[in-house]
Amino acid sequence: MKKNIFAVCDLEKEYACNFMEYLNRKRNIPFEVQAFTSAESLIAYGKENPVELLLISGKAMCRQVQDLKIGTIVILSEGVHSPELDEYPSVYKYQSSSDVIREVMACYGEEKAALPVQFPVLKKTTEILGVYSPLGRCLKTSFALTLGQVLARERAVLYLNLEEYSGFEELLGQSFGHNLSDLLYFVRQGNQNLMVKMNGMVQTLNNLDFIPPVQAPGDIRGASWEDWQKLLQELVTHSSYEVIVLDIGNGIEEIFQLLDQCKRIYMPVLSDVISACKTAQFENLLRIWDYPQVLEKTVKMKLPYHVGTASGHAYGEQLLWSELGDYVRELVRKEKE
Repeated sequence: MKKNIFAVCDLEKEYACNFMEYLNRKRNIPFEVQAFTSAESLIAYGKENPVELLLISGKAMCRQVQDLKIGTIVILSEGVHSPELDEYPSVYKYQSSSDVIREVMACYGEEKAALPVQFPVLKKTTEILGVYSPLGRCLKTSFALTLGQVLARERAVLYLNLEEYSGFEELLGQSFGHNLSDLLYFVRQGNQNLMVKMNGMVQTLNNLDFIPPVQAPGDIRGASWEDWQKLLQELVTHSSYEVIVLDIGNGIEEIFQLLDQCKRIYMPVLSDVISACKTAQFENLLRIWDYPQVLEKTVKMKLPYHVGTASGHAYGEQLLWSELGDYVRELVRKEKE
């Protein structure tokens, strides 16, 4: 099954080409991307091919484009545009490509809110990888972010932080309009366009996609096992992601069930006596509650020490090229073999 067409039309050739290059690197985009630098070439293409989503510069928009059979049109605005285009949603052109695509997908989600949208899923499988430890201060999140970034160089990867206190807004120095709490709300509502809604929330860190974590701990504690199960099922069945990295905290009540959904679980551990005793208690509890298969899928690791000094998105880059990054790359290489 072929992907739906996402057409981008901008009269600035460099902008259109750079934007298309960015979209092609984003392996999770559920569209085939086509770029045009003139309205004429877009019109000729649109007469022969159905376009599901069009992002077009206000300067390129014309009556002939409006007459094409296009599912959703979003205006690429330079700040002001003709009042005739007010009927269409718009996004600001001069911002990061990741922000543009997130706003476009949010607009697309609003347009399709009342209708079920089915994207063809062309991936073979989706792996769910868990990162969990019963210990604190063991570099669990640093490892999970590094693993996600390393894997995202070759595959479409989504990182989900399931901790009560992630500190992501403070770490990255930005606030987010939507987060995992909103996504869980849509899960509970049985939203038929969950993946479309989610694509409007996705943020990016060095090609690693993530949904901003919850801000209130109660949103993690209040999520039921059915909520997590439905979300993972939607991601496996209807998203374009090949890998999902779950950074799992202790606020999830049905944590053993969640771990059991993972193909592999990475568990950072520490060498001191207290840490060893806590790890042993966790492993014994898995046996008592009849989850020995979780132990079989668990890889225990003593990670190299890492102290992050950068902030914002530079922190992700620092992780990649630290000793921890070297450790993760070697781990991924050995697992491939």
